[in-house]
Amino acid sequence: MTTHADLGLDLDVRDTDAVADRRDELVAAVRDHAGTIAYQLAKLQGGDYGRQELSTPGGEWTVKHEAGELEFLLFSPTSGSDVYVISTKQPPEPADLATALDDYANFVAAWNEWVESLSGVLDGVSAEFPEPASTDGIVAERDRVLDRVRETCSVMAGEIHRYEGDDYGTFTARVDGDRWELKWDEGAVSYLRVGGSGGLYLLSQYEAPSAADVREYADSFRGFVEAYNEFVAELESDLEAVEL
Repeated sequence: MTTHADLGLDLDVRDTDAVADRRDELVAAVRDHAGTIAYQLAKLQGGDYGRQELSTPGGEWTVKHEAGELEFLLFSPTSGSDVYVISTKQPPEPADLATALDDYANFVAAWNEWVESLSGVLDGVSAEFPEPASTDGIVAERDRVLDRVRETCSVMAGEIHRYEGDDYGTFTARVDGDRWELKWDEGAVSYLRVGGSGGLYLLSQYEAPSAADVREYADSFRGFVEAYNEFVAELESDLEAVEL
C-alpha cells in the first residue's frame, strides 16, 4: 500500500474542529443576545413579521424577526461582503464572523440609542377622544326600506314562479334608463340588481347596500313594481283572449 510518506507528503493536516466549535459557540451567544432584540422589536412593531436597520461606524445591521423569534441578523460592512451572522441557512465563515463581531457592540449601542429616541414620543398625547356617533338609526331605516322591498319582491318572485313553473328564473325591466333584474330560486328571492351584471345589488345573500344607495333607488323601485304589474296585466289580457 502506498502511504503519504511514500509519496513524499509527510505533512500535517490541521484539524478545523476547534475553529468550528468556537464559531458555533459565538454564533449561539449572538443568537441568544440578538434574540432579545428581535423580541423587543416584535413587541414594538406589533406584527408577525418585522425588521429594523441600524447604522454603525462599521456599516449597517439588519435584524429581522418572525413572530418575535430572530429570523436573521445581517451585517453589511462599509467595505466587503454582507455577513449573515444569524440565519436559517449555514453559519458564517469564521473570518466574516470575526469582522462582524468587531462591530457588534456598536450595533447594540445603536439599538439602545434608537429605543431611547422613542422614549417620550407619546408624552402629552391625549387618549380622550370624541364619542363615535351610532349608526343604529340609519341602519334601522335602511333595513325598514329593504325589508319592504324584499317582501314585495318575494310576492313577485312567488307569482312568476307559480305562473312559469320553473325552479328559477328572472324578471327584468328598464326603469329610468337602468336595467332592473329580479332573480328567483324556487319561488324565493335570490337577488334584486340594478344596472346589469356590474350593477348594484339591492337584495342579495351578501352584504346590504349603503343607506345612500337605498335612498337613490327607492323611488325607481316603484317603477320596477309598476313594470311588473303591467307584465301581469298583459298576461291576464292574453289569457282572457283564449277561448275553449
